[in-house]
Amino acid sequence: MTKIIDQCTTLDNQYNVTNSINLANELIKLEITDTHKLISFDIKDLYVNIPIQETINIAQKRMAKNNDPQKTQQIIKLLKVILEQNYFSFRQQIFQPTQGVAMGSPISGLIAELFLQHFEEIHLKYILDAKKITYYTRYVDDILIIYDSAKINAQDIDTYINSIHSNLKLKITHEEQGSINFLDLTITRNQNKLEIDIYRKPTATDTTINFLSNHPIEHKMAAYRYYIDRMHALPLDESKKRKEWQTIQRIGKNNNVPTQLLKKLNKRMQQKTRPPTDKKANEIWATFTFHSPKIRAVTNIFRNSNIKIAFKTAETTQKIIKPHRQNPTSAYEKSGIYKLTCKTCKKAYVGQTRRNLRARHQEHTRYIKNNDPRSAYALHILNNKHEYGTMEETMTLLKSIDKQTLLLPTEQLYIQTLHGNNELIPEQIPNEPNPLFEPLQIPHL
Repeated sequence: MTKIIDQCTTLDNQYNVTNSINLANELIKLEITDTHKLISFDIKDLYVNIPIQETINIAQKRMAKNNDPQKTQQIIKLLKVILEQNYFSFRQQIFQPTQGVAMGSPISGLIAELFLQHFEEIHLKYILDAKKITYYTRYVDDILIIYDSAKINAQDIDTYINSIHSNLKLKITHEEQGSINFLDLTITRNQNKLEIDIYRKPTATDTTINFLSNHPIEHKMAAYRYYIDRMHALPLDESKKRKEWQTIQRIGKNNNVPTQLLKKLNKRMQQKTRPPTDKKANEIWATFTFHSPKIRAVTNIFRNSNIKIAFKTAETTQKIIKPHRQNPTSAYEKSGIYKLTCKTCKKAYVGQTRRNLRARHQEHTRYIKNNDPRSAYALHILNNKHEYGTMEETMTLLKSIDKQTLLLPTEQLYIQTLHGNNELIPEQIPNEPNPLFEPLQIPHL
């Protein structure tokens, strides 16, 4: 869906910068005077402040320019359904924000760009045409501006840019002693030109995969390939390049990387030209788990083929910290989505649990015995003086689920299904019908 919307809206990306290397090469070409100053802005809480309906209207207008009405209508309908499925749970309650897009969703970045570029096209043209701002660029929610202080001051820019939309709140950062930090660059005014240096945050730990750890050499050296490539790609003067090379060697030493290996990598990358980014049509990737260097006896077989090898490690942080559980054989020892049936009216309650069903049934039973209507099932039994039963008589595992993020949507699917079949107890009130569940076929429960 993201790809379809991207193709149909044809964003210009006129004011966007793709990475710090491209930005640096743009900046060194600019001619400035003593009156030019640097400021940056950070958009506060961008994703959670995107107005959904307004952005859908913007997308519809852009699509209508290059697409037929029927196609536009179909895409907008799907987009609206997707953007309205923005739910989160907190303390076993479900909430839906009144605005904003879900962080981590594949479509959220594109929606944010649609919203921001719309206002950039409208409001930036005026101030750029007046030559008050010499340069403007944005990377996601970070903005860099070079302005002429003889024509406009930073306060006026701050006031203007924060008045563009009530949902956009931007925090300004001023240059200090002619320098400003933006992305991983330090940009400095020097007479009539801009100079570039590499910026590392004060909180940077310089920790990489230790060279003595049981990881493939490709993983261990990945950070240093990036550091060295950046050092050569950025337009740094010789003194800054020497300083960065010393920093890379220090980071390597702290992580037990042999200095000679770093020097060899640096020499090889200096001589290497940048490869084309297009993948070969017949290129195939295969992934192997790296237990020890002995795995290369297998992977080396593919050295002269069109099969490219990637490694993954056997031990991950998630695997280490996640409690080890044996796969339960009984349904009542599993976690997931369950159904509790009333023995009197035969209507059912649907619930979810990260623990096993046995523990959850004990809780429901305790609520009933203590006259505590904490769950909808207990409320139903107590209010109607209906009969509840043993776990074996009344409890059914609808779907075994171990992944926590799947519990809530799957529970809502079953609640909507039982409600549609008139099998849900009246005390359990379902959410608004979710159109995404309609095509899914759930067998009779």
